[in-house]
Amino acid sequence: MTEPATAERGAISAAASAMLEDRGPCSAGHDGSSTIKDVLSRIGDKWSLLIIGMLDAGPQRFTALQRNVTGISHRMLTHTLRSLQRDGLVSRTSYPEIPPRVEYAVTPLGRTLIAPVLGLVHWADANHDEIQRSREAFDDAR
Repeated sequence: MTEPATAERGAISAAASAMLEDRGPCSAGHDGSSTIKDVLSRIGDKWSLLIIGMLDAGPQRFTALQRNVTGISHRMLTHTLRSLQRDGLVSRTSYPEIPPRVEYAVTPLGRTLIAPVLGLVHWADANHDEIQRSREAFDDAR
Protein backbone atom coordinates (compact mmCIF):
# COMPACT_ATOMS: atom_id res chain seq x y z
CA MET A 1 0.00 0.00 0.00
CA THR A 2 1.41 3.41 -0.92
CA GLU A 3 1.34 6.47 1.26
CA PRO A 4 -1.01 9.32 0.22
CA ALA A 5 0.60 12.12 -1.74
CA THR A 6 1.69 15.23 0.14
CA ALA A 7 -1.29 17.26 -1.12
CA GLU A 8 -3.68 14.53 0.00
CA ARG A 9 -2.06 14.41 3.44
CA GLY A 10 -2.45 18.19 3.71
CA ALA A 11 -6.14 17.91 2.82
CA ILE A 12 -6.63 15.15 5.36
CA SER A 13 -4.86 17.22 8.03
CA ALA A 14 -6.95 20.31 7.20
CA ALA A 15 -10.13 18.25 7.37
CA ALA A 16 -9.10 16.79 10.73
CA SER A 17 -8.31 20.27 12.08
CA ALA A 18 -11.69 21.58 10.93
CA MET A 19 -13.37 18.84 12.97
CA LEU A 20 -11.67 19.84 16.24
CA GLU A 21 -14.01 21.38 18.77
CA ASP A 22 -13.12 24.35 20.91
CA ARG A 23 -13.62 22.96 24.40
CA GLY A 24 -11.79 25.75 26.17
CA PRO A 25 -8.19 26.93 26.27
CA CYS A 26 -6.79 23.43 26.85
CA SER A 27 -8.39 21.91 23.76
CA ALA A 28 -6.69 21.52 20.40
CA GLY A 29 -9.61 23.30 18.72
CA HIS A 30 -9.09 26.52 20.68
CA ASP A 31 -7.64 29.36 18.58
CA GLY A 32 -4.84 30.13 21.04
CA SER A 33 -4.03 26.56 22.05
CA SER A 34 -0.54 26.53 20.54
CA THR A 35 0.38 29.80 22.27
CA ILE A 36 -1.05 28.56 25.56
CA LYS A 37 0.86 25.29 25.23
CA ASP A 38 4.06 27.21 24.52
CA VAL A 39 3.66 29.46 27.58
CA LEU A 40 2.71 26.57 29.85
CA SER A 41 5.75 24.60 28.72
CA ARG A 42 7.95 27.56 29.70
CA ILE A 43 6.49 28.19 33.14
CA GLY A 44 5.71 24.56 33.82
CA ASP A 45 9.22 23.24 33.44
CA LYS A 46 11.19 21.88 36.36
CA TRP A 47 12.95 25.13 37.29
CA SER A 48 11.00 28.20 36.15
CA LEU A 49 8.35 28.10 38.86
CA LEU A 50 10.98 27.67 41.57
CA ILE A 51 13.01 30.61 40.26
CA ILE A 52 9.98 32.89 39.98
CA GLY A 53 8.96 31.87 43.50
CA MET A 54 12.45 32.69 44.79
CA LEU A 55 12.39 36.10 43.12
CA ASP A 56 9.14 36.98 44.90
CA ALA A 57 11.26 38.08 47.88
CA GLY A 58 13.04 40.65 45.70
CA PRO A 59 15.96 40.89 43.29
CA GLN A 60 18.66 38.27 43.70
CA ARG A 61 22.09 37.62 42.34
CA PHE A 62 22.85 34.55 40.26
CA THR A 63 24.83 32.87 43.05
CA ALA A 64 22.01 33.38 45.55
CA LEU A 65 19.54 31.78 43.16
CA GLN A 66 21.90 28.87 42.49
CA ARG A 67 22.40 28.34 46.21
CA ASN A 68 18.67 28.47 47.02
CA VAL A 69 17.28 26.44 44.11
CA THR A 70 18.43 23.01 45.18
CA GLY A 71 19.87 20.80 42.46
CA ILE A 72 20.00 23.32 39.61
CA SER A 73 23.23 23.41 37.64
CA HIS A 74 25.00 26.60 36.59
CA ARG A 75 24.17 25.88 32.96
CA MET A 76 20.47 25.16 33.63
CA LEU A 77 20.06 28.27 35.80
CA THR A 78 21.62 30.37 33.04
CA HIS A 79 19.35 28.79 30.41
CA THR A 80 16.20 29.16 32.51
CA LEU A 81 16.91 32.78 33.46
CA ARG A 82 17.51 33.66 29.79
CA SER A 83 14.25 31.99 28.78
CA LEU A 84 12.31 33.78 31.52
CA GLN A 85 13.97 37.03 30.49
CA ARG A 86 13.04 36.42 26.84
CA ASP A 87 9.41 35.84 27.85
CA GLY A 88 9.37 39.10 29.81
CA LEU A 89 8.90 37.41 33.20
CA VAL A 90 12.33 38.23 34.66
CA SER A 91 14.63 41.20 34.21
CA ARG A 92 18.41 41.25 34.39
CA THR A 93 20.23 44.32 35.70
CA SER A 94 23.98 44.59 35.36
CA TYR A 95 25.82 47.08 37.58
CA PRO A 96 29.16 48.53 36.38
CA GLU A 97 31.12 47.60 39.48
CA ILE A 98 34.25 45.63 40.21
CA PRO A 99 33.60 42.79 40.59
CA PRO A 100 30.59 42.97 38.24
CA ARG A 101 27.21 42.57 39.91
CA VAL A 102 24.12 41.23 38.14
CA GLU A 103 20.69 40.95 39.71
CA TYR A 104 17.55 39.22 38.51
CA ALA A 105 14.06 40.41 39.42
CA VAL A 106 10.48 39.58 38.55
CA THR A 107 8.99 41.99 36.00
CA PRO A 108 5.44 43.38 36.32
CA LEU A 109 4.28 40.60 33.97
CA GLY A 110 6.16 38.02 36.03
CA ARG A 111 4.61 39.44 39.21
CA THR A 112 1.15 38.49 37.86
CA LEU A 113 2.40 34.90 37.91
CA ILE A 114 3.49 34.96 41.59
CA ALA A 115 0.06 34.26 43.12
CA PRO A 116 -0.69 31.22 40.92
CA VAL A 117 2.89 29.93 41.35
CA LEU A 118 2.83 30.24 45.12
CA GLY A 119 -0.67 28.75 45.17
CA LEU A 120 0.67 25.71 43.33
CA VAL A 121 3.69 25.53 45.65
CA HIS A 122 1.45 25.66 48.74
CA TRP A 123 -0.85 23.03 47.23
CA ALA A 124 2.12 20.73 46.52
CA ASP A 125 3.41 21.23 50.07
CA ALA A 126 0.00 20.57 51.64
CA ASN A 127 -0.66 17.46 49.55
CA HIS A 128 2.82 15.95 49.34
CA ASP A 129 2.18 13.21 51.91
CA GLU A 130 -1.09 12.12 50.30
CA ILE A 131 0.49 12.04 46.85
CA GLN A 132 3.37 9.96 48.21
CA ARG A 133 0.92 7.49 49.80
CA SER A 134 -0.98 7.23 46.50
CA ARG A 135 2.25 6.54 44.61
CA GLU A 136 3.25 3.85 47.07
CA ALA A 137 -0.20 2.21 46.92
CA PHE A 138 -0.12 2.28 43.12
CA ASP A 139 3.39 0.81 42.99
CA ASP A 140 2.51 -1.89 45.54
CA ALA A 141 -0.55 -2.92 43.50
CA ARG A 142 1.57 -3.51 40.38
